[in-house]
Amino acid sequence: MANHKSSIKRIRTNEAKGERNHYQAKSTRTVIKKLRTTKDKKEAEKLLPEVISMVDKLAKKNIIHKNKAGNLKSKLTKLVSAL
Repeated sequence: MANHKSSIKRIRTNEAKGERNHYQAKSTRTVIKKLRTTKDKKEAEKLLPEVISMVDKLAKKNIIHKNKAGNLKSKLTKLVSAL
């Protein structure tokens, strides 16, 4: 257990940030799954910019790696254009 007041505070903030990061990553994965399972091209084209924005935000905050974000965006764009 931490002995210093500042380290106790740090543990508390790290837990809060970790929880927030997990929530953002999970909600993004849910929307990506929704995009992948949709069969309607118009709906997919409407959903794609929202998904790309969410992925970019995750990469900006270092929740996911920037290369993974690029790969995701590329594959999803390819998928939507193939519908």
